Amino acid sequence: MNVEMKKVGVIGLGAMGMGIAQSLLRAGFEVHACDVRADTVQALAGQGAHAAQSPAALAARVQALLIVVVNAQQTEAVLFGEHGAAASLAPGSVVIACATVAPEFAEALGARLAAMGLRFIDAPISGGAAKAAAGEMSVMAAGAPDAFDACAGIFDAICAKLYRLGEQPGQGSKVKMINQLLAGVHIAAAAEAMALGLRAGCDPDALYEVISNSAGSSWMFQNRVPHILKGDYTPLSAVNIFVKDLGIVLDYAKKSVFPLPLSATAHQMFMQASAAGFGGEDDSAVIKTFPGITLPVQALLNQEEPS
Repeated sequence: MNVEMKKVGVIGLGAMGMGIAQSLLRAGFEVHACDVRADTVQALAGQGAHAAQSPAALAARVQALLIVVVNAQQTEAVLFGEHGAAASLAPGSVVIACATVAPEFAEALGARLAAMGLRFIDAPISGGAAKAAAGEMSVMAAGAPDAFDACAGIFDAICAKLYRLGEQPGQGSKVKMINQLLAGVHIAAAAEAMALGLRAGCDPDALYEVISNSAGSSWMFQNRVPHILKGDYTPLSAVNIFVKDLGIVLDYAKKSVFPLPLSATAHQMFMQASAAGFGGEDDSAVIKTFPGITLPVQALLNQEEPS
């Protein structure tokens, strides 16, 4: 009989992981947490979670493990590095990996965990910090039906939409890869459009309002342009995330000999922003690579329009 998982570990308490852990606590799960930042773990412990000193220590206490880190390298370290979780998980435990990674990494990870008697769900996530905190993320997942059955309550707690994309690990990561292609291109396009509008002397708030209600809008335009208007580049998703994610897109396409001209241009824009020192800022900071946009908006508008 498939036992529903009630003891759940969350490793990685960043913008998304913290919201996931809080959503699980609200749903009544016994949550164990681990992060490189001890103060963050203690803050969650104050809300009812159990703190763990290492992935291995956490894994010995849980039935399911969510890994909510940045990339494949961190996922590898959490599972198989020093004090890694994989060796301490009981047979039949479920590993749910949420980072955006190359599909081939997810495929290999599933095979490696299966050889250890562990179940795996390739489960990239989308929705941002606010939806994670509300338990309303979208999850693009692939794994065996019995793993999904065991974790049904977990997914009910953390997401509004669970897309089951097959049994083969890698299918979730492929769909997330395409989502990130669009997200990166849309952010880059929104930045380019706003940069030209500001240079042309458009009222920035009016420009945002009109475009948000016109055919040229996108979810990313509506979500990211307010960061630009406020001059607040506190990272929710950083420039360097899209350096990585569009890099995954382009690497995959290169192996398939498949052209992606828009993705390549957007990737170069994020690379330029990162090289200019904005890599740790919000991904909307890609606008800063356009001439004069690093000035305060009002100062920019006071400049004479070029003849």
